[in-house]
Amino acid sequence: MITDRCIKFKVATERWEFEQIHKLNYRTFVEEIPQHEPNRNKILIDKFHSQNKYLICLYGKNLIGMLAIRDKRPFSLDQKIEDLDTYLPHSESICEIRLLSIEKKFRNGKILKGLLTLLAEYGAHRGYDLLIITAHLKQMKLYKHFGFVPFGPILGKEGAWFQPMYMTPEAYKKLREKSKLISDRISLPLVESRNVNLLPGPVEISDKVKRAFQDDPVSHRSPNFIRDFDHTRKLLCDLVNSQKVELLMGSGSLSNDAIAAQLSVNFRKGLVLSNGEFGERLIDHATRFGINFERHEVEWGKPFNIKHIIESVKKVQEIDWLWAVHCETSTGVLNDIGILKEVCQEREIRLCLDCVSSIGTIQLDLRGVYLASGVSGKGLGAFPGLSMVFYNHDIMPKVNNIPRYIDLGLYAASGGIPFTMSSNFIYALKRSVKNFDKSYRYERLQKLSSWVREELRQSGFRILAPENHASPALITIALPDWNNSQELGLILDEEGYLISYRSEYLLKRNWIQISLMGEYSIETLSSFLEFLKRIKLKRVAY
Repeated sequence: MITDRCIKFKVATERWEFEQIHKLNYRTFVEEIPQHEPNRNKILIDKFHSQNKYLICLYGKNLIGMLAIRDKRPFSLDQKIEDLDTYLPHSESICEIRLLSIEKKFRNGKILKGLLTLLAEYGAHRGYDLLIITAHLKQMKLYKHFGFVPFGPILGKEGAWFQPMYMTPEAYKKLREKSKLISDRISLPLVESRNVNLLPGPVEISDKVKRAFQDDPVSHRSPNFIRDFDHTRKLLCDLVNSQKVELLMGSGSLSNDAIAAQLSVNFRKGLVLSNGEFGERLIDHATRFGINFERHEVEWGKPFNIKHIIESVKKVQEIDWLWAVHCETSTGVLNDIGILKEVCQEREIRLCLDCVSSIGTIQLDLRGVYLASGVSGKGLGAFPGLSMVFYNHDIMPKVNNIPRYIDLGLYAASGGIPFTMSSNFIYALKRSVKNFDKSYRYERLQKLSSWVREELRQSGFRILAPENHASPALITIALPDWNNSQELGLILDEEGYLISYRSEYLLKRNWIQISLMGEYSIETLSSFLEFLKRIKLKRVAY
C-alpha cells in the first residue's frame, strides 16, 4: 500500500540515487518520449550531468520522480531559441529546469506538486529570481496552475512538443504557501558541506549573496553606488518599520558605541536593563562614555518584570532614556518590546534597543524607538562586517566631542556615507534584504524552533529561556554538572555540528547554544538532535 508517509522530497546526494536518476532518465526520454537513441544498458546520463543539481522524490529507496537544475549558460534553451533573454523578464540570477520525469503510476499531480514545491524552496534559498522550463504541451494547464508563464515558440517534434515557460519568485512564493502539507515531507539539505552551522554568527549565506560579495568593488562616491546604498537603507527601514538608518563598517559593538555616544551628549540620566551577557555589555558601553545612569539587573535567563521596571524608573530622578537588549543572545530570552514601549511612552522616556539578534528572526516594529542597533551577519543572512543604527527623529549634526567614526549626526549630514564604504558588503546586504521573505521566514522559523525545543525537552535537556519569552532563533541549554559544555562542543565539532560553546560566558556557566538563524531542513536538524540525544544517553549510562 502506497502511503504519503513513505514519500520524501530531497536533493540527490547518494550514489544509488544517481544510478536510479540515469535509469529513469532513459525510460522517460528514450522509451516514452523519443528524444534520444536507445542503448543496450538502458541508462541515459545527461550531457550536463556534472553541472546539474537533481531534486528528487523517493518512495522508500525507490526513485519515483526527479528534475534537474542548472544555472550555467548557455542553457539548452539558448540553443533552441535565438535571443532567449528578449522573451524573459529582467533577472539577475536565472536557472533552467530540465529532465522533469515521474514514474507513470505516480502521475496523479501530487508528486509533481511536491517536486515543484521543493524547487521553490531551493530556488528561494539559492536566490534565483527566474526559473525557466520546457513543459510538455499536454501538461500546460497544470504548469499554469502552479504559476508558470508560457513564452516563446513551441519546440520539439511530432509526439514530443514542448512549450517554454518561466516562473518568478512571486509565483514560487505562492506555491510554497499553498503546499504546507507537502513541505513537511521535503528534506532540503541547504547546508551542503559536511559541517552544519548552528552558530549565531556567521550564518550560512546564500549563493546569490555570495556572488554579490565577489563582484569588483566600486567607488563609494559613484552615483550608482549612492543610489543602491539609499535603496538598501530603505529596504532595511521597511523591514523593521523605522524612518531612518545609518550603516557603519563594523560589528554590533560599534553600533552600540554610536548609541552610547548619542546618549552621552544629549541627555541627563538614564536606566540600563540587563538580564544577560549583552545587557552587561550595554552597561559597559554606557560606563566607558561616562554617562550618568542607573542599572536594573535580573538573573540571567529570566525575563524582565514590568512592575519592577516601573519601580526602577521611579527611583531614577529626571530619567531621559532607557536602554535594553531585545533578544538577549547569551540566554535566548526575548524581552518584550511592547512592555518597554508602554513604560517609556507613558513617561516620555526615549527607548533604545540592542536588536542585533532579533532583526531578521522575528517580526520587528521599531516605530517609537529612539535608537536601535543591528548587524548584517545574523538574522539577515549577509556577511558580518556591517552594523546599523535605526532611528525615527532628526539627529544633531556633527557633535564635536563625539569621535568622527561613531557620530551619527555626521553620517546623517553626509547622506549616510561620510567615509569609505565597502560596496561588496553593501551589495551583499542589499541582496539578502531584497530577497527576504518576512511571512515565510518568521513562520517557518517559529515552527522549527518549537519543534526543536520540544524534542530537546523530551530528551531531558533544560532550556534556559521560558517558552513565552523565548527567541525562536536562539536556544541556550544549561547542562548538568556531570556533562562538560566544552567537551560536548568538541565532540559535536568532530561530528560536523557547529554550535556555540566557546564564549567565556557560556563556558563559565556550562551552557551550550543552538542557533537557528540560518536555513535548515527537518532532516538535518533531526540528525543533529538524534546525535545529541545519543551522547546524552551514553553520559547518563556512564
